[in-house]
Amino acid sequence: MTPEFDRALDAYAELIIKVGLNLRAGQRLIIRAPLESAPLVRRVAAHAYDGGARLVEALWNDPQMALVRFTHAPDDSFTEHSTWPLQAGLEYAENGHAYLSIGGVDPDLLKDVDPARLATVQRTEGRLYAPLSRLISGDAVNWCVVGYATPGWAARVFPDSSPDEQQKRLWDAIFKTVRLDAPDPVAAWQAHVDDLAARTAYLNDKQYHALHFRGPGTDLTVGLPDNHRWLGGAAPTGNGITNIANVPTEEVFTAPHRNRVDGVVTASMPLSYGGNLVENFSLTFEGGRVVALRAEKGEALLRSLVETDEGSARLGEVALVPASSPISKLGILFYNTLYDENAASHVALGRAYRNCIANCEELDDDAFAGRGGNTSNTHVDFMIGSPQMDVDGLMEDGTAEALMRAGEWV
Repeated sequence: MTPEFDRALDAYAELIIKVGLNLRAGQRLIIRAPLESAPLVRRVAAHAYDGGARLVEALWNDPQMALVRFTHAPDDSFTEHSTWPLQAGLEYAENGHAYLSIGGVDPDLLKDVDPARLATVQRTEGRLYAPLSRLISGDAVNWCVVGYATPGWAARVFPDSSPDEQQKRLWDAIFKTVRLDAPDPVAAWQAHVDDLAARTAYLNDKQYHALHFRGPGTDLTVGLPDNHRWLGGAAPTGNGITNIANVPTEEVFTAPHRNRVDGVVTASMPLSYGGNLVENFSLTFEGGRVVALRAEKGEALLRSLVETDEGSARLGEVALVPASSPISKLGILFYNTLYDENAASHVALGRAYRNCIANCEELDDDAFAGRGGNTSNTHVDFMIGSPQMDVDGLMEDGTAEALMRAGEWV
């Protein structure tokens, strides 16, 4: 580790605390992270304590242990899951404390695992973690998701480089995506957040009835609920702290109407899901539900995702990202949703964010569905945008207004 890299990693940790989480004095912080990310976790903890945190704890995970389980555990054991990590997360969230998730798993780690086993574990974890997921995704507390350049992930992104060069190149890319190359990263983030706020204000004022996406293999109409809310960048949370949930972020997003999605959509990037890849795939929707799908690779895994529960066959998010976003300009396929979703417009199968429809935060599932919101134990983004994508905003009378042309805001 060079002194230059050490300084950059420390600046990254400071940005996570001050910009992403906006951690306040007196809060606790829980960090869910892979073992390999310990150097970043320790720096995050130091900056948290320097900012007045009362306690910082880590919930470590080891992706290789998951591979061991899938390879050696008995066939009838994959519905079993411990509840103590969930209880730890709930204790933090229910008491107004902060939650940080660090990702960076090798996207090909589980490529040879039986898709049925993968699907069983995904469904089990989705059901188990649903209460915590709803609190976090509903912005009950300040939370943030960031990345760490693990060797396995770096090898997938830069397979033609040496191992040392792979990690260096991935770290360089990550630091650029979070604006650490700016003279004043915090000021750069403030300007960026202001721009996203202007986008959301415009879209919220318009209150389009639907969005129409047209591009290679895509002709999709996504209905929008009455009184939907566009969000992006900084957002207020239930504990009164404004945070930036994804670092990096380039999107503005809202909730689709669960019953008004029709047409075909083709993914513009592979989907990394459950330690495996789904590639060259498309979905057909009628009345809000997936009625057909195909994939050149990972079709069984994609089908298991759609069949997770009743809501997983419907959309829970639609997001707009210009094709010229800083992440897109890097020209890198990250095989990681946090980064790839900020290089292209995207949609998500599964759970909708309740704060994306006005006055829905306290509704039960049936009442939320009555407002057009989707409920599911899963939420999985996949990318559909490209420099060939056009997007129109549709008024209730069918009038179309250009929002994006050739992937760019008009």
